[in-house]
Amino acid sequence: MREIPIQSADPLWRQAISGAQILFVAFGALVLVPLLTGLNPALALLGAGVGTLLFQLITGRQVPIFLGSSFAFIAPIIFSIQTWGLPATMGALACVSLMYFLFAGVVWRHGAEIVHRYMPPVVVGPIIMIIGLSLAAVGVNMAMGRSGDGKIELVPYATAMTVAAIAFGVTVIVAVFARGFLKLVPILCGVGAGYVAAILFGLVDFGVVAAAPWFAMPQFVAPSFELAAILFMLPVALAPAIEHVGDVLAIGGVTGKDYTEKPGLHRTLAGDGVGVLFSGLIGGPPITTYSEVTGAVTLTKNYNPAIMTWAAVLAIILAFFGKFNALLASIPVPVMGGIMMLMFGSVASVGLNTLIKARTDLDEPRNLVIVSAVLVMGIGGLALNFDGLTLQGVSLCGVVAVVLNLILPNRQGRA
Repeated sequence: MREIPIQSADPLWRQAISGAQILFVAFGALVLVPLLTGLNPALALLGAGVGTLLFQLITGRQVPIFLGSSFAFIAPIIFSIQTWGLPATMGALACVSLMYFLFAGVVWRHGAEIVHRYMPPVVVGPIIMIIGLSLAAVGVNMAMGRSGDGKIELVPYATAMTVAAIAFGVTVIVAVFARGFLKLVPILCGVGAGYVAAILFGLVDFGVVAAAPWFAMPQFVAPSFELAAILFMLPVALAPAIEHVGDVLAIGGVTGKDYTEKPGLHRTLAGDGVGVLFSGLIGGPPITTYSEVTGAVTLTKNYNPAIMTWAAVLAIILAFFGKFNALLASIPVPVMGGIMMLMFGSVASVGLNTLIKARTDLDEPRNLVIVSAVLVMGIGGLALNFDGLTLQGVSLCGVVAVVLNLILPNRQGRA
């Protein structure tokens, strides 16, 4: 695999601004989970920041990954809070880390080759594509001024499309035509331009920002541990754990490094698990790798893991600043929608490039079946329900791809 050099000599001020850009990219999704589940957004920021630093500590700060709130836990958190209460839910979420540690132990025992054996390019490629494409509808709905699921109109269509087009267009122009440092921050430029446009259209409510306090100590939640809640929550970890593998492979495809070998997939899984444990113990949602961040790294070509350190530190600081949280939360939906359309497509392109680099032969029926099944199931939103446990999205596609790869004969000996 071709190795791309990391910009280790970047001055600190450039790293800090690039880190701020990463936090901007992750912020909307990061705080959306607590807003939907009734948890504290400040604790989500704190959990993501400290969790990312713990991840870097365990992985030797070698992987350009930022950990943020996991969407896989939205429905389970809501149900668990209604059934067992908030403290028991937080205890169950902290115990989800056990699944990560179990997976890490398996990889440590059998080596990273177990991943390559069960997840060759014909499996990895379409899974990475689904990580991006499965979120395409969310980005498009936001760009059109609707909620992520498309059910609620938040901004009039014409206005939303104009704002989204400005954010999208400025990001593309800066990414393609800019030179020097400006080329490293196309997303910040796009968000800034979109935000100014949103202000001109009267979409920004500064009253919320004015009413927010400058300093606000997050209200921590002491967890309790109930077996029923823990057993209910543990299987949910399958989805983000599989997505973690896909995101680590995706970011490796972007940077030209094999992170399953160094620092090792067992370390990245363990680092993610420690972050999940910390977040659950303080009252925040579980954290996971973010496709948005992979898309941002792909777009900016800035592969320095130090920028994730800056993003984490800024997240921790901002967890205590009420006005800035309110300002970031005031960014209208169409602005982030315009940005996300580009980022999610960037992630899908990494998956496609994985197939191309491996020269995957789609004239071979088994390869065509695997890629086709994964794409249709993932984009179509197929879900399998087992007595309340739902397998869908990246987790379902991962299982299907691995199983098909194992049972279908490889007559030509090619992946």
